Amino acid sequence: IASIMNRVRNLKNKYRNEDNITDELNCTKISADTTDNSGTVNQIMMTTNTPQDWLCFLLKLEKKGVPQMDVSVLNRLIGRYSQAVTALPAEKYSQDESYARILVRFAELKALQDPEEARDQFHLARLNCKRFAFVHVAFAQFELLQENEKKCKQILQKAVECSAVPLEVLETALRNFHLKKKQLLSDEEK
Repeated sequence: IASIMNRVRNLKNKYRNEDNITDELNCTKISADTTDNSGTVNQIMMTTNTPQDWLCFLLKLEKKGVPQMDVSVLNRLIGRYSQAVTALPAEKYSQDESYARILVRFAELKALQDPEEARDQFHLARLNCKRFAFVHVAFAQFELLQENEKKCKQILQKAVECSAVPLEVLETALRNFHLKKKQLLSDEEK
């Protein structure tokens, strides 16, 4: 048994040294090739597969292009976010803020491409991560941008009723809604 354990340790050390997996999982190094990144994705899925690792990887990927200006960047990001959502079971991570952020950002990216699919993704985020106020505010913001003011107000009110936190975020969003602002939360308030 000791011999087997020693071999396993040696293999782990060799694998770490060759692929710098710890660097990638700590988000200090991501492949410069944004067209693929399959090695990083595979490492995340095969090792920790946590929302934190996925979110870190996805945010680094987003810094390499502007999805609003480049359709290929948008499609790549949507593909990677879709992979993350598929790889992370909702029943396990519904209370995880990073998971909620992945769901919201995926819906926001989908909104650039197809508002109906985005609405479905926002519903999914709200269904799975209802305790986070930012999930509700993002969905309400989407509806406001779609000129569905009634739906926007309804989403914010339901968020208050289901005790999403922090309540101050919801109160601020409702106040801004009543003041007819186009942004429910300013950058400072976010």
